Amino acid sequence: MYTKEVMDHFSNPRNVGEMPDADGIGTEGNPVCGDVMKLFIKVTDNKIVDAKFQTFGCGAAIAVSSMVTEMVKGKTLDEALSISKETVANALGGLPPQKMHCSNLGADALRKAIEDYKNKQQK
Repeated sequence: MYTKEVMDHFSNPRNVGEMPDADGIGTEGNPVCGDVMKLFIKVTDNKIVDAKFQTFGCGAAIAVSSMVTEMVKGKTLDEALSISKETVANALGGLPPQKMHCSNLGADALRKAIEDYKNKQQK
């Protein structure tokens, strides 16, 4: 059974779509279930000012993607890096045990997007 928060973010996902001018992009997939998440971030003065996602997956994966993009806006890169699968799942009011891997997708895609941003800054 999904929480009200999961159902809300699945039914009305926030920040869906591509970001052509993204400063960082992170893609994460789960070969077992086939879920794939692509996360885009826009960074200004070391803060994530915008985030969008494209996710192919189950309702929990879409809800996680939506929640992660909401959670990171306004955070510094270091604050965003502290977002874990547990913080995402807790923000959604919990996920069924068999769907916890979806929160991993969100946290891992976020880390990859930040890593991508930092790599681009060094060039």
